[in-house]
Amino acid sequence: QVVLVESGGGAVQAGGSLRLSCATSGPIWSAGGLFWYRRAPGKEREFVASIDYKNQITDYADSVKGRFTVLRDDPLGTGYLHMYNLKPEDTATYYCNEEIATTESDPYREYWGQGTQVTVSS
Repeated sequence: QVVLVESGGGAVQAGGSLRLSCATSGPIWSAGGLFWYRRAPGKEREFVASIDYKNQITDYADSVKGRFTVLRDDPLGTGYLHMYNLKPEDTATYYCNEEIATTESDPYREYWGQGTQVTVSS
């Protein structure tokens, strides 16, 4: 069974930094894109950042461009979200999402982690 586990969340002051990790375990034949989302209290889940299956193309929400960086060790490795110059509005639970095929014959399916809390105080 494929499992994604986020870690690295915590409480920081505005202007601080955090690095979130998304570790993947289980039977993985191939991985597609890696995505980061967040959900703030009382708000809907929103896209934060992504990196494509070749680890070459990244995309960011306008609200985090220039402050967040998405990386992955290799297409089957741990994903990261480096967050700099954090703002109170970045406070949310952050989730990683990855497209994974467990065998050559299986289609890619989306898997989600359990989330990690980020709290930024002013």
